Amino acid sequence: MPVITSSLSNDQQNKLLSLLGNVRLHLLYKASIHGYTAAAFHSRCDTQGPTVIVAYNSAGFVFGAYTSKDYTQSNEEVIDKEAFLYSISARRYKPLKVSGITGKCAFTDVDSGPDYGALVFLYEDEPAVDSNPGTSFNFKDTDMHGDDLQLTEFEVYRVEDLGDLLTKPWRNIQWTNTKKQQLMEAILNYEPSVKMVHQARVLLVGPVGAGKSSFFNSINSAFRGNMTSQAIAGTAESSVTTEFRTYTIKAKKGGGAVPLILCDTMGLEDNLDAGLDIKDLVSIYNGHIKDRYQFSLSGPLLSDAPGYKKNVTLSDKIHCVVYVVETCKASILSQKMRDKFVAIRKKANQLGIPQILLMTKVDDACPLVGEDLKNVYRSVYIQKMLRESLGIPLNCVLPVKNYSQELEVEQNTDILLLTAVEQMLNYADNFLENQVVEDQGGSSQCYKAHRTMM
Repeated sequence: MPVITSSLSNDQQNKLLSLLGNVRLHLLYKASIHGYTAAAFHSRCDTQGPTVIVAYNSAGFVFGAYTSKDYTQSNEEVIDKEAFLYSISARRYKPLKVSGITGKCAFTDVDSGPDYGALVFLYEDEPAVDSNPGTSFNFKDTDMHGDDLQLTEFEVYRVEDLGDLLTKPWRNIQWTNTKKQQLMEAILNYEPSVKMVHQARVLLVGPVGAGKSSFFNSINSAFRGNMTSQAIAGTAESSVTTEFRTYTIKAKKGGGAVPLILCDTMGLEDNLDAGLDIKDLVSIYNGHIKDRYQFSLSGPLLSDAPGYKKNVTLSDKIHCVVYVVETCKASILSQKMRDKFVAIRKKANQLGIPQILLMTKVDDACPLVGEDLKNVYRSVYIQKMLRESLGIPLNCVLPVKNYSQELEVEQNTDILLLTAVEQMLNYADNFLENQVVEDQGGSSQCYKAHRTMM
């Protein structure tokens, strides 16, 4: 499945955002990938709330339409006082913005291409625009599109209001070096509640490119005090990680091991025959897959195959599952991906494994957080994204920023990362306290959980 990226340059995007305000754009539809047809447009853009059309032509114009209303194919005229047409061109310093004619509808909600009267996009299911200035909107053809009605690309973005900052943070975090040191000390001194287990074992699961490997590298960097890149991380169409890996973390160079093993897997993909197989995932839950096992595209690891670990202990099993999802993509995960998460959560619940959701790249998701990471629990947008993610209880959802372009560690980034690790250890204890284990005398002990699991 190809990676779908925006065709907007940084300058074009900034000019478009200047018309829209404090918002984030989510690419829903790209005609060169999905097809220049009304059916393709409606299948991806209907009932998406506020959207903006971005059309490109060979004359160098980027132009389109914004509406705050849904496309629903109702065959009705839609009144939208917030709707406007716009044009961005290197010929102009500022973008052109054209408001609607008073008393006229913004667009006709038909089952063909988006019809704004003065501009009809995907005209006759072709990469073309029909231009009729004076119908709902007034403009000069030369100003809007340079008289070039053939499209080289056509995109539609969902427009999400980032909102403002809350007066008070909805979670209280101490952004001090003292707090960072307290977190590090608590993690380093952690002892699993079951004596036969020496390290909590946490599995990272998420879509391709969500930041699983980067999260490990970031945690490792926080404890080492310098940037590390032990786990292979990057962006690609398919998973960069192709084998099962278990990583230990050391406190500073040559220091002792942190009582935590982070397990990394292949990324999840939409297609059933791509990415991590759920049967392999269950084997990982139960401790049957060894470190450096190379995942096979032909099928899951069988119990009689080489590399399958038959004799396992509680130390080999997964004690906590951590889902890793990019914040700005959480609300637009495909239904296939959501179905995979449902299946994965069901398996984890059946085994009594507690689960946490990590929302990564919060600094990219909200400019207010990008400017100051301490705004993460004051951002209205981030709070909304965390509340709506995959149906997981909010107390099990944690925002983090991974290190990606930095050359030195940063206190506030470390505090979010270490807070997430502390919760993983707490949840791992939930799992261990519920296990029946053999004590040294051979009798069984059942450890009851003191905390509420998902």
